[in-house]
Order: sequence, then structure tokens, then C-alpha cells
Amino acid sequence: MKKITLLLAFCSFGLTFAQAPLEEGNLQLNAGFGVSGWGTPIYAGLEYGVAPNISVGGELSYQSYNHNSGFGSDYKSSIVGIQANGNYHFNEVFNIPSEWDFYAGANLNYFSWSTKLDGETYDYGGADNFGIGLQVGGRYFFDDRFGVNLQIGGGNVVSGGRIGITYKL
Repeated sequence: MKKITLLLAFCSFGLTFAQAPLEEGNLQLNAGFGVSGWGTPIYAGLEYGVAPNISVGGELSYQSYNHNSGFGSDYKSSIVGIQANGNYHFNEVFNIPSEWDFYAGANLNYFSWSTKLDGETYDYGGADNFGIGLQVGGRYFFDDRFGVNLQIGGGNVVSGGRIGITYKL
């Protein structure tokens, strides 16, 4: 526990040159992988600062998984998702050091699910493939452009959580 406390203290005070959150008019790239009951999703997206402490963005995600039923009916599924999101960044409200970025927001998404079973492909579409959800996350910036991110939330194909990198363009 002492090691974790020392690491957090170093990160909070040792790298004060990093700047977060995303400033109005700026753009950042986020990419990484997630946690899901249906395989390990990968994602990439862009986020744009529209106002002080507010950002909006878009994201694409993909995941696939295989299932062996044990009865000769094996299948493989693939899921492609597209998402729009908006976040409020709490740094100013809580006077959080500038290398950190803590946020919460909402998302609207659509995913296309395709399953291959016994040589046949089944596509699942329609209104059931839309979702809305909430997310809470944080980033730590090592310098003015590069950081790591961690997020938990629901309503999309990377619902369980995700971890990745952030790069300010």
C-alpha cells in the first residue's frame, strides 16, 4: 500500500508540466482495449473540447469471440460498434492537479452483431442494437500530449471497462 501511495504522490506532484483536461477547440485521440463478457474489444476514437470542461467525441470498436458448445455447434461472433459521447471534466470544480483528468458523461451507440454458425452467417440489426449509457473515467498525462486512460461504464460493446492511451493532437 505504501508503494501505491508513493507512486500516486509522485504522479501528482512530480510531473507538473502535463496539462489536462482537453481544452476548448482541441482534439485528442483515444485507443485501447476493453473488458466484456463477449471477448476483448478494441476501440479508437476522437474527442473534441467544445467548451470549458466539456468534450464530445466519436468512437469505433470491434470485438470477436468463439464459442465451443461441446455438441458440434460451434460459432464465432463479431461485433462492430459506433458511438457518440459527451463528457464533463471535473478538474476545475475539484481543483485537481493538471496532469490528471477526471470525467463523467453519457453515450449513444449502435452496434452490428454477426454470428457464423455451422457455415451460415446471421446478422443481427434493428432498433435493439442501439444503446445509451453512462461512463466515468480518468486520464493521467505524462507530458502535454501523451497519457493513459481508464474508464468504466455501460451501454456499449466496451461496457465493462477499458484501458488505453490518449494522445492530444
